[in-house]
Amino acid sequence: MSSKTDARLAPRERLARGLKYSAVGPVDVTRGVLGLGVDSAQSTTATLRRQYRKSRLRKEIAAAQSAIAGELAAAQEVVVNLPQVLQDVRTPPQRRRRPLVVAAVAAAVLAGGAVAFSVVRRNNKPQPSPLPPSVEVTPRP
Repeated sequence: MSSKTDARLAPRERLARGLKYSAVGPVDVTRGVLGLGVDSAQSTTATLRRQYRKSRLRKEIAAAQSAIAGELAAAQEVVVNLPQVLQDVRTPPQRRRRPLVVAAVAAAVLAGGAVAFSVVRRNNKPQPSPLPPSVEVTPRP
């Protein structure tokens, strides 16, 4: 390594070295003070950023807690009204005509199926030809 290799100094070290050596003192003191100022500004910015995130997180948590409280209140209201709802459901329902409609539809479907089956069966039977047979019908002995 050459003698010109410059080791990077932290601002605090540079300030201490500047105060220690009088030849490079004013330059090192100035660089050290500026470095400490920049470090301080960065630290302050990081702290402010962290505090802002915490405050925003607190607001989000408070909003979530209020939403959960509203949901719990709604659920509690539902539970309170549950006996009345169950009693309303247990009342005997009036007779409906739905079974008659279902039976009528089923009968119509069965009748339609029977008609379709008979039409298909008729079409599958071979029609007799109006022409005379081309081979003899009676077998030879």
